[in-house]
Amino acid sequence: MAEPTSPDNDALLVDRVKQGDVRAFEMLVVKYQRRIERLIGRMVRDVDLVQDIAQETFIRAYRAIPQFRGESQFYTWLYRIAVNTAKKTLGDLKRDLLVTESARAGRDEDGDETSRVENELTDGETPDALLASKQIANAVNSAIEDLSEDLRQAITLREIEGLSYEEIADVMNCPIGTVRSRIFRAREAIAERLRPMLEQRSGERW
Repeated sequence: MAEPTSPDNDALLVDRVKQGDVRAFEMLVVKYQRRIERLIGRMVRDVDLVQDIAQETFIRAYRAIPQFRGESQFYTWLYRIAVNTAKKTLGDLKRDLLVTESARAGRDEDGDETSRVENELTDGETPDALLASKQIANAVNSAIEDLSEDLRQAITLREIEGLSYEEIADVMNCPIGTVRSRIFRAREAIAERLRPMLEQRSGERW
């Protein structure tokens, strides 16, 4: 899978697009389509909307690329368009931005959708350990789902998409201090949801 950050290569492709090279934009779409769809898939309740919103994201990006000045990385700029497009689409449909189990359940061949908790279980797994892992993963998912929109976006961009605080501030159009606060509050909320389960299993291997 292409690395999320290849700024030099992206900049070259963007320059070619600005010169009218449609093929160069198609290469950017191929590179980022799955990541954009995964990002949107964690934001919307109706998974049937994911591809439509992703397509609209790339259409908007293509139209706006002449105004892209390279002040941020291309993928950061593209993420911002995706977030705004999802908000607008769901706003038009009078729907809330919610993470759903069905969206998060999607897995790809790279395996990068797997819960970190589930990844910790390797050799010597027992049925009890697997059950505990599933319960904890479900608790994490539920906790994320219950977060406010801003906290959910921030923790998703940080922990799942791997963006830096500076990049998240760019995508969410807010100060970096606000990003840090949102991620801290999101982590605290998730930890609070997990604490009873972890205390109950203290001393056990899970």
